[in-house]
Amino acid sequence: MPDGLRAFLLTDVEPDLSTIPLTAFCFMTGFIDAVSFSAVFVWCAFQTGNTLQLALALARLFEGKPGHRDESFHIADKQALTSLLTFLFGAFLGRIGDRIGARTRAWLVLGTFMQALLTMGGAIALWKSGQGSVASDRGNPSWTNACTYAALGLISASMGLQGIMGKRVNTQFATTIVLTTVWCELMADPKLFMMRRWIPSRDHKVMGIVALFIGGFTSRAILQSIGSPAALGIGTGLRVLIAASWLFVPGKVSTGKK
Repeated sequence: MPDGLRAFLLTDVEPDLSTIPLTAFCFMTGFIDAVSFSAVFVWCAFQTGNTLQLALALARLFEGKPGHRDESFHIADKQALTSLLTFLFGAFLGRIGDRIGARTRAWLVLGTFMQALLTMGGAIALWKSGQGSVASDRGNPSWTNACTYAALGLISASMGLQGIMGKRVNTQFATTIVLTTVWCELMADPKLFMMRRWIPSRDHKVMGIVALFIGGFTSRAILQSIGSPAALGIGTGLRVLIAASWLFVPGKVSTGKK
């Protein structure tokens, strides 16, 4: 590899100028989550709910008298466990970036492309499953066979990887997947009502929230029309474009002290 290209790829990006790809990450959170929630009522990026659901499943073992307890592991609990474990696996993959350089163009492009591959795997698994895209109610999920469990796991892993990459860039977008904290920080921002000027601490949070909302809306409209495999196929293409966009983010300028 030419020295110039190597230096370019191994240069850290400037976090404050990473607005476009990070906003796109937030869009993808809404886009992917809408697919899984529409089918099985599981958020593949928001693991707080899945963790609590597993706690409730365990609590059922102690309800009622011995011999009359619900000791079954419901399909919703299996799906929540699948999502949680694969999300953690995806987040663990993000540690590869710590060796390459978590903010280098090389890792940000490679890691985002890995997200695209995981999303593509989810699309293929759903296509092979032959199952529906939208559930009628919580007791009747659309995804129930082995292929759909694989799909849920793959897209959850893509979100785990995205989350740790967003966290390592360390901006106002936070992890790009969990916006509860972002909402709280936005409401607590002392400059919340200062108009007529750009305030990154406030405006980047607003951009992330709006992007996630639009992503969910767009995804639902697409899967309602052409199904979740096609929606994830489109999501794969979007992730590839996001991967390429990291190449255009300006590098961080080191300011050495004299």
